[in-house]
Amino acid sequence: QVQVVEVGGGLVQPGGSLRLSCAASGSIFSIYAMGWYRRAPGKQRELVAAISRGGITNYADSVKVRFTISRENAKNTVSLQMNSLNPEDTAVYYCNADVLTVTGRYDYWGQGTQVTVSS
Repeated sequence: QVQVVEVGGGLVQPGGSLRLSCAASGSIFSIYAMGWYRRAPGKQRELVAAISRGGITNYADSVKVRFTISRENAKNTVSLQMNSLNPEDTAVYYCNADVLTVTGRYDYWGQGTQVTVSS
């Protein structure tokens, strides 16, 4: 069994910053890609940023330059530093981990954390 838990999020004014963190734990042999997705009200879930085990990153065009994803392989954690936030960034943010366990390779998701950008 693998658990993925996000921390961070909350209410921030436009132009502000937030940091999201995520930790995977349990019967983990290795983690391939880790990433952050978000779902805004009335919209489909979208990729925000992803990072490979080797550190190769991928960002949605809307967050490039403003957001930075990082990970610590030894701790099975991934973080998302979000700067210059605007109301369009308001969404529930989900952590995703592509995990190799003793029984196979699976996608795991966190429960989501709310980010609200508003004055």
